[in-house]
Amino acid sequence: MTSPAALVDRISTGHRITEAEALQVLTTPDAETFTLVAEAGRLRRQHFGATVKVNYLVSLKTGLCPEDCTYCSQRLGTDAQILKYTWLKPAEAARQAGFGIRGGASRVCLVASGTGPTDRDVDRVGEIVQEVKEQNPQVEVCACLGLLKEGQAAKLREAGVDAYNHNINTARSMYPQICSTHTYDDRIETIDQATGAGLSPCSGLIAGMGETDEQMVEAVLALREMESESIPVNFLMPFDGTPLEGTWELTPLHCLRILALVRLACPDKELRIAGGREMHLRSLQPVALQVANSLFLGDYLTSEGQAAEADLEMIRDAGLTVLGTDDDGAVTSSSAPSLNPALRRRGAGTQEVPNA
Repeated sequence: MTSPAALVDRISTGHRITEAEALQVLTTPDAETFTLVAEAGRLRRQHFGATVKVNYLVSLKTGLCPEDCTYCSQRLGTDAQILKYTWLKPAEAARQAGFGIRGGASRVCLVASGTGPTDRDVDRVGEIVQEVKEQNPQVEVCACLGLLKEGQAAKLREAGVDAYNHNINTARSMYPQICSTHTYDDRIETIDQATGAGLSPCSGLIAGMGETDEQMVEAVLALREMESESIPVNFLMPFDGTPLEGTWELTPLHCLRILALVRLACPDKELRIAGGREMHLRSLQPVALQVANSLFLGDYLTSEGQAAEADLEMIRDAGLTVLGTDDDGAVTSSSAPSLNPALRRRGAGTQEVPNA
């Protein structure tokens, strides 16, 4: 068996991780996982230093999707009690984007539910992008609108979109188990169209849907072959009212091993810890940032995330800096915790229940 240190040494000089080596990474014992993370972190620092790229999601249209993806709270026939609304106006979308940009986001991800956009929807997104960039010319914009038709990727590029997200979500061999209304190849075709139009390809996966280790390796190596430049790794949030309700297959250490595998397979690509990180990584989120170099700030599409100030504090406490800022790692007054001890007002000697 190859040690993590020896494997990283080889990868840093051009070796491409094999399927057998990738399976070895995923089956690393719990007791050795922090060593694996430390070694994979060498690749992260080699390519990205101590920076964290902050991304921010704006859901332009939420719910009422005709697709039947089993993991999704917006799916056809869902009973999940989520927000449902149609398209935001350009000014409101730009206002929402501004919250994340002021929090340090250098990329805004504009997302709309549904199978894919109409040509009118593409024009609508173009108006939103123009509004966002007029106010924040430095920001990158990534669109995530579903399956694209011929010519739509080029129109988005002309409108100022920089990247396009369409996740493969899982391995080809597992795809029929999670969706019947479109295919794995439909997703690959959309990423190919985006790439061909000059948009930066963004594609990732969802862990914890019942996939085997072999299928996780299959998905990660597929992302490598696609040359996805940005790889969001989501961890299943098993919403009530979806077919995967009650599915809990991940541990924090296994999540770290998945992230380490993506880093080893795609050492120079943006690796983003995305939806479900708070739920599944829990107290190990700062450890995950030793492998990943990117995250979503604040809330997600249909669920609330960790408070944005807590995210920024976590980055600083880990000795990292937000990409594109002059932050030297010090906690600023806007996100600093109280410097005074919190006086106990609950528990013994009071009528309030303890923090226990």
